[in-house]
Formats: sequence, C-alpha cells, structure tokens
Amino acid sequence: MRLVFAGTPEVAVPSLDALIASDRHEVVAVVTRPDAPAGRGRKLVASPVAERAEEAGIEVLKPARPRDADFLARLREIAPDCCPVVAYGALLPKVALDIPAKGWVNLHFSLLPAWRGAAPVQHAVLAGDEVTGASTFQIEEGLDSGPVYGVLTEDVRPTDTSGDLLTRLAFAGSGLLVATMDGIEDGTLTPVPQPAEGISLAPKIEVEDAKVDWAAPALRVDRVIRGCAPAPGAWTVFRGERLKLMSAASAAGHTELSLAPGELAVTKKAVYVGTGSHPVELIWVQPQGKKPMQAADWARGVRIEAGERLGG
Repeated sequence: MRLVFAGTPEVAVPSLDALIASDRHEVVAVVTRPDAPAGRGRKLVASPVAERAEEAGIEVLKPARPRDADFLARLREIAPDCCPVVAYGALLPKVALDIPAKGWVNLHFSLLPAWRGAAPVQHAVLAGDEVTGASTFQIEEGLDSGPVYGVLTEDVRPTDTSGDLLTRLAFAGSGLLVATMDGIEDGTLTPVPQPAEGISLAPKIEVEDAKVDWAAPALRVDRVIRGCAPAPGAWTVFRGERLKLMSAASAAGHTELSLAPGELAVTKKAVYVGTGSHPVELIWVQPQGKKPMQAADWARGVRIEAGERLGG
C-alpha cells in the first residue's frame, strides 16, 4: 500500500522505521507537527519524525492544523491507500479521515478501551496496572473509540518508569503496526468494535498532577514518581524552591526510621523521606535550575537540618 505516516515524537520513530523497512508498503510522505522551539536558545527544531523522514528522503508535511486547505489538497494529490498514525498530536477532522481509501489506523499504547487519551502509559503506571499493551484501531471522530485491528500485551515491571514502559511498547508496537498494514492490504484483518465496558480515560498529565503528596502511602508516592518520569516529572518543594524527583525506592525495611510525612532523614549514603505509610529513599533528584544528581550528593550540598521536610 501507499502510506502516509503521521507522527511527531521519538516514540513514533520505531514505527516509521519499521514501515520504511517493509517490502510490502511504501511510505510516500510523513505528516508531523510544525517545528517547535527547544533548548535554551528556543530555536525552532524539527520533530524526531520529521528528521528521520528527511534522512530517508521522504516528503514531510507540517500543517499548522490538519484541516488546512493546502494540506488537504496535497494529501488528496498523494492519494494514500492508508495513513498509519503514532502519537501525531493533533485531532484529525472528518474531511481528512475520508481521504485515504482504507482510512487512518492508530497505534495506541494501551489495551483499548482502557486508557483512551493522551497519556495511556503514564496512567497505567499511576494506577498500578500489572499488564498493559498496545492496540491498532481505525480512527473515527470519537476519542480513541474506533474498532480494533490487533493488540499486544506487555508486563508493567515493578520499577518501570513511564519512559521505560513507553520505549518497550514503541518497539513492540512497531511490529504490530506493520502486521496490521499487512492484514489490511491482503484483506485478512477486520476491525472489531470496542466493548462498551471497561472504558477508562487517560488525559494529559499536567504539572500540578505531578506534585507529590507526602501524606499518601509510600506505594502511591512511588507510582507518582515513576508514572511522571520523564515528563512532566514528579516534584515537591524544599526551602521554597521546586525539587524534581526522578527516582525513589521503598524503604519499608528500615524499621528504625520513624518519619512524619515529608520529613527528611539523611545518612552518609542515603536520603529518606516520610510518607503516609513507610519511608521511601530518594535516589535521583534535580534541584531548580540545576542538573540531575544523586540524592545523597544533593543532601550534602544543601546541609539538611534535623526536622526539615519536603512539601512546603
């Protein structure tokens, strides 16, 4: 099939690579979000998908909105058979959905109908799911509600961050997406409507959602830290400034520690903080305006005093 691939971030690149490598399909163009400012200089930078497509000599389309007339006209000229999508980042209007003969097919990182929305992997970690996965489905006007072509499952490991889990799903999902394109081409795949039960939503995780509540049980604190890593990043407040929490571990075995929620305890090699249940050990942190560092190094630098707390 003639394919137009739509995607933007790094997590979409494995699928683009897999489709380029397929001997059954041709990626004739890529649709991605416009260049965006990045870094300290805030210079405009092309998306990872745009960079990969340009390396491969593939035409790149960067509409400000997917309903723009020039974009729709060019898409009609290209006349793709199907448009596979991975984390494109914009809603597709019906006028665009109607252009490819076999529609738009999304690779979504959850077992639909669970975790429909922008942040399925983060919500799976936050909820403590033991198993998640990826689904390919036919895009329709509803939010991730279209019929499903195929699924794969992936265990959520006890120490997984959202970044860890998303990386594994991106590579495993690329194979699922290619297999879905193959099945659509040869007519062996028919999408199955999603069940009406088991629907859950996964809206974007905002910065305020990532603030750690030290009065919560240690299990919840751990999930927030892992679920918000690498973005938007779990955080707390120390001496009036924001402190990003990059990784932590349970300290349930340290029965000698009796810490109030948010209270800090420091040894030569470790930093512990109280929660609503047992303490956790901070592993990596990032003070405001500084680079990530080991928590023990941070604690030595700020000289934590007895009784000081995180959380303001």
